Amino acid sequence: MGTVIIACESLKQHVDAAQKKAETSYPVIEMDSRLHAEPKDMREALFTKMEELPEEIDTVLLAMGLCGGSVSERPLPVRLIMPKVDDCITLLMHTDDTWYPNLKKGGHLYLTDTVNGKLSVPNIRRDLVEKYGEKKGLRIFAIWFDSYRSVDIIDTGVYDCRSDSYLEMARENAELIDCDLCYVEGSNILLEKLVAGRWDQQFLIAEKGRILRDEDFIT
Repeated sequence: MGTVIIACESLKQHVDAAQKKAETSYPVIEMDSRLHAEPKDMREALFTKMEELPEEIDTVLLAMGLCGGSVSERPLPVRLIMPKVDDCITLLMHTDDTWYPNLKKGGHLYLTDTVNGKLSVPNIRRDLVEKYGEKKGLRIFAIWFDSYRSVDIIDTGVYDCRSDSYLEMARENAELIDCDLCYVEGSNILLEKLVAGRWDQQFLIAEKGRILRDEDFIT
């Protein structure tokens, strides 16, 4: 039987790097990162992808976290292996074989290689203004980001997060919400283990038909 990777598009570069290191070549199906805004939409899209897989595919390596319940509450149509983490940020903040369900800190906004992606601060600001008009859009933007005090770049070693071009984009994110810009250590270890088949206590292995619950990711 066969295996595919389903990945949030925000992790595509990290998935490619993991496959290169592990010398694997599983097909990769990408999920639109904007689906994270509504977990029910991500769940619907993800289950549709899994249900539409060819019959010869019986295993999905899911390169993302729980992300608000994206894989919970419905019977799995295929065997699923995924990191046992709350979201893709925690996924990239792991640096060893110790399991942590959540490594984020309150008041911190985290950046990765998708610093200018669909969910970057400048693009969120632009989308709000386009949707609600400048006055209301900027008011909503200010409310959304009022609690943030630091913008942290996750240095996973997969991308050049210290180049002038990257830092220019990172500073734009930080300045728009009046935050300091910092670095935090990360790595690609969970995705490397995922594609290499090294599934230990940091992973969930769920057989076809199982219904995952949110608590499966924190115990």
